[in-house]
Amino acid sequence: MAAPYRPRADGIDLFVRLTPKSSRDALEGAETTADGAAHLKARVRAVPEKGAANTALERLVARALDVPAGSVSVVAGGTARLKTLRIAGDPAELARAIEGLAGEGAADSR
Repeated sequence: MAAPYRPRADGIDLFVRLTPKSSRDALEGAETTADGAAHLKARVRAVPEKGAANTALERLVARALDVPAGSVSVVAGGTARLKTLRIAGDPAELARAIEGLAGEGAADSR
């Protein structure tokens, strides 16, 4: 399976499929689409209005990866379900953390 991220010199681009208006905030492992692209599945309670769901996603990913909230930002797909998040930090450490999340299945964050 392809990785749901792409390393960069200053961090990682993480590919996410977001479900807003969920009953809980959670990361639910990785999934591969028919075209072979991988993404991390995420759910947030926030509604997709005025950037609330994107902000909730940034906070959820920051908590899960144990990085400052300011180091995670949505850089593509602001109004779409498929998003690209840019995470600043050491690419190797972030890759290990994401691979752990992608394989876990479900990581709740309440």
